[in-house]
Amino acid sequence: QVQLVESGGGLVQAGDSLRLSCAASGRTFSRSFSRYVMGWFRQAPGKEREFVAAISWNGGTLNYADSVKGRFTISRDNAKNTVYLQMNTLNAEDTAVYYCAASPSGWQGPGQTYAYWGQGTQVTVSS
Repeated sequence: QVQLVESGGGLVQAGDSLRLSCAASGRTFSRSFSRYVMGWFRQAPGKEREFVAAISWNGGTLNYADSVKGRFTISRDNAKNTVYLQMNTLNAEDTAVYYCAASPSGWQGPGQTYAYWGQGTQVTVSS
């Protein structure tokens, strides 16, 4: 069983901050979470799902969408099988369901393919 569970979403005002967490569990991750590239995506109402950020197995390589650079920070704690997304200076355009995803492949960059997905957590930013 593979499970990715996001948490930390909510309703905030423009300019506020939130930290999302994604906890990985199950046999697949129990011994090898650190081997996975982890990513965050989001989907706003009526829009396609879009990439937000990704982090390599040891946190040494990061990638961000242009729309969140300088405001969002992705990080991971392999001892806790958890990846985080710190979101600062939120604005209404950040309103979306945020999903975390895991990729068993090595770092691929923008074309990274993900095998496992969480159920998502809602982030709503009021202006």
